[in-house]
Parts: sequence; structure tokens; C-alpha cells
Amino acid sequence: MSAQLLYKTLRAENSAEFVINKSRFIGYGCPCETEEEALAFLARIRQKHKDATHNCYAYIIGLNSGIMRYSDDGEPSGTAGMPIIEVMKSRGVVNCAVVVTRYFGGILLGAGGLVRAYAQGSKTALDAAGVVVMEKSARHMVEVDYSTWQRLEYFLRSAPVIIEHTEFGASVVCTLMVRVADEENLLAEITRITDGKAETLEDGTLFYPWAE
Repeated sequence: MSAQLLYKTLRAENSAEFVINKSRFIGYGCPCETEEEALAFLARIRQKHKDATHNCYAYIIGLNSGIMRYSDDGEPSGTAGMPIIEVMKSRGVVNCAVVVTRYFGGILLGAGGLVRAYAQGSKTALDAAGVVVMEKSARHMVEVDYSTWQRLEYFLRSAPVIIEHTEFGASVVCTLMVRVADEENLLAEITRITDGKAETLEDGTLFYPWAE
């Protein structure tokens, strides 16, 4: 796993649309781990909107933005692909692709109008797909007896964790996600809160989506 502790990307493929001077714009955003995935996403949107006037796009692949591509798809040079990717860069997202589909409505927007429209399309796509911070995180299973659970649960409500699952059996076992940066302090607090009665077991590390 990369030593890098976090990066921004999109939560899930989604889209939203808007109309400017009778032209219909649809912004699509999608997380993509590889350039092949980005191109497959683009091909799928092109097929879905093969009757559209333009399917302009941009994608950024690699945690250090090693691959960046964009296309105006027939719009005047610099008015579509560049505005799309500039919005992506300003939001700091990687490993994702954006397609902005346009159905021409009969009214010319001019170069400045196109730049603004495609920038809005990119922002619309990112907002619809949801920007998340992928942070290196650890999954922990924490087991306590019922007499201790109430104290632990109260603490966890305000702790920097996500409770993925809680199982009530002979004891209470909850599965937590915690950022690696918060892991040491969290475990120390759990030990303190439970008077050392909690059994904890790490169940691996991974990049996990946290709210931006």
C-alpha cells in the first residue's frame, strides 16, 4: 500500500443536469482506478448519448495525478475539456473521470459562455458523484461485556470513527473504522473508557472514504 495517507476521489458514479440558453448539459462523474476504467466509462456515456452534440470529458489517474487527459469533442479549442479538468484540479480529486454531455439548443453561447457552462458541468458532476477523502484507515473489532457497552457506545458517538457493525451475543462486538492518524489515540481512549476491559483486534488497513 502507498505510504500516502490520503487522497480525494469520487464516492460513486452519478449525474445531474441543467439547461443554459436551451442547451441541455448533463454532468457525469465516476471513480476510476485506471485509465482503462476511465476510457470504458467514457465509451459507455458516449454510447448512451450517441445523439448528443458533444460528449466532452476529462480524467485524472494516479494518486500524484500522473495521467491527465481531456477533450473538447468538437467544441472550440479550450472551451470544454480544459474547464472540466481545471475544476477537477481545483477540487483536488484524482482517480476519477468527468463527462459533460451537451445537447445544443440552438443558441450560441460564445467562448466565454462555453467555458462557464462546462466548468459548471464539471462541478455539477463532482457534486452529484460526491467528493470523498480516501484516508488510510484501520478496521478494528472491539469486544466488551454488556455492563461496559453503554459507556463505550456513549464515547463512540462523538469519537472520530465509523461504526460499521454491532453484534449482540454473549458479549457486544462492534466493528470500527478509524483513520490511521487517529488510531493510537482512539485505542488508548477505549482502554481508558472501559477500564481496560475491552478486547481489540485489528482487522486490516485500507483506503476508506470519509466525508470531505
